[in-house]
Amino acid sequence: MILGIPKRVFIIVVVLVGIGIIYLMGMDKRNSEATGGSTGCKVTVTADVLNVRAAPDAKSDVVGKFNQNAVTGAEPEIQNGFRKLAENKWAANEFLQPVANTNCG
Repeated sequence: MILGIPKRVFIIVVVLVGIGIIYLMGMDKRNSEATGGSTGCKVTVTADVLNVRAAPDAKSDVVGKFNQNAVTGAEPEIQNGFRKLAENKWAANEFLQPVANTNCG
């Protein structure tokens, strides 16, 4: 017995508390991604299908795609007509509409 609690019950409680702490620590990252990272910028895709590229260049590798009306986090940074969505993820800014009341610069 540990602290008057059977050893098996004590171990189960400790494991559950640990899982809860890990879940809560990951929640900050999920909330940050959902709101557009650290900037709070969110954009809506206006193209039927929008390619996400590895660099701000139309010839850069496609690393993902978004369908029309998809909403995603973005950064205020724009280069060569491409908006930065995340590290190594860029999309043509002409097909992205900033969501109202978000900080897209």
